[in-house]
Amino acid sequence: MSRHTLTALFAAAVATLSACTTVGPDYRLPDDAAIQRTEAQAPFDLAGNAKVDQAELPADWWKLYDDPLLDQLVTEALERNTDVRLAYHTLRRAYEGFQMAHHAQEVEIGGAGSLARGQISSESLALQEKIPVMNLADAGLSVGYQLDLFGKLKRAAESAGASADASAAALDTARITVVAQVVRNYVQACHASEELTIAEHSLDIQRRQLDVATRLLNGGRGNEVDVARARAQVEALRAELPPFESKKSAALYQIAALLGRTPGDLPEPVAACSHAPQLSQPIPVGDGAALLKRRPDIRAAERMLAAATADIGVATAMMYPEVNLGASAGYTGMLEHLADPITRRWEFGPAISWHFPTRVDRARVRAMEAGADAALARFDGTVLDALRETQTLLTRYAHDLERNHALRDSRDAASNAADHTRRLYQEGRLAYLDSLDTERTLASAEAALAKSEAQLSLDQVNLFLALGGGWKDAGLGPSTQLVH
Repeated sequence: MSRHTLTALFAAAVATLSACTTVGPDYRLPDDAAIQRTEAQAPFDLAGNAKVDQAELPADWWKLYDDPLLDQLVTEALERNTDVRLAYHTLRRAYEGFQMAHHAQEVEIGGAGSLARGQISSESLALQEKIPVMNLADAGLSVGYQLDLFGKLKRAAESAGASADASAAALDTARITVVAQVVRNYVQACHASEELTIAEHSLDIQRRQLDVATRLLNGGRGNEVDVARARAQVEALRAELPPFESKKSAALYQIAALLGRTPGDLPEPVAACSHAPQLSQPIPVGDGAALLKRRPDIRAAERMLAAATADIGVATAMMYPEVNLGASAGYTGMLEHLADPITRRWEFGPAISWHFPTRVDRARVRAMEAGADAALARFDGTVLDALRETQTLLTRYAHDLERNHALRDSRDAASNAADHTRRLYQEGRLAYLDSLDTERTLASAEAALAKSEAQLSLDQVNLFLALGGGWKDAGLGPSTQLVH
């Protein structure tokens, strides 16, 4: 090949590269996306709830409980939880997939060689005499480079990068969920201990009432109906104890699993908790705009929309020609002559492959467009669900606070009544059974209040989870940083 020919080929390659374009739509957040609406960015309806405010949700929200043991459990869960580990390694895989797509246009260098004993067809060389059996050898190097004329590789890299970002958001979701589960089960275990104590106190009161009824019967002043009724009440209250014990055990077993431990492998202070930690300040909820930026499931849905948009470009580029620049050099011939000038070979030039677009190709593009539309619908649904969920939990929390306030008033009234009847009994002005009745009323009020307190704790954890947990990569667990 002459120098002029090589120069012409090089000039053609340069001209081809300069004419490269990227087909398919460039990604941008649609103007009609739900996240763009003014209403979605607005503050939440807090309904005058003094237990929440519009301050920004901090990182490490669980530290608002000011419980060192809880902090220790969360830290360990973030380091050892199996769901977090799974999400982290899924992210690693997605990132390496991005790396493969990102470097798909690199120059490929390869080599090949072969050695054989055989006979070449004389007819294929237009010879009349048979060619003798000989030792044949081939050795050479090749260089190839795919021209991304229509952006197929670029769009594929965009799609892979967006998918990796979605996996990073999924890791944040796993972390937030695990933190919420640890806090939820910890407070459930603590509340179960409180409720169990109150139930045991109620049982003790009823046992005393049974004892009084029995003594009155033996003294000829009572009747068997009162004794049977008191005994039935004792057994009914005794039946309430196992569910609280089971509830506490289940919460402790769940904490162990979240920490990557076996069921019985938990620090003793966890099982000994008898009072659930309480928030020392109103819950900071921010506004809709902050929520939509913070929630990782929304980030994941947006990134999947970006990936689906890039896939349209990949499918579109498949309808255009594919051009590869290649060169190879080596030696082919008889083994004993290998490396002689007569066995030398080389070639350089572009290779073009293309087929006329068919209905299959056009259907592929339409399928990718439908996938992008579906991803937008999923993104919109995720945004609207996040706003709905948060506002619903805020409303429920406000109503549960009202109920808790009423139950607290009821407990206080029952406590005052019990104090009054206790004094009357001590002064001999009231029967013992009447005093026990007021004690039982107080125990029932305390049980209802304890159940309400447990529900408030669950409301708080669910609200923190709906708010996105305030996760800002506090250095716990595997890193999510990707270098694109």
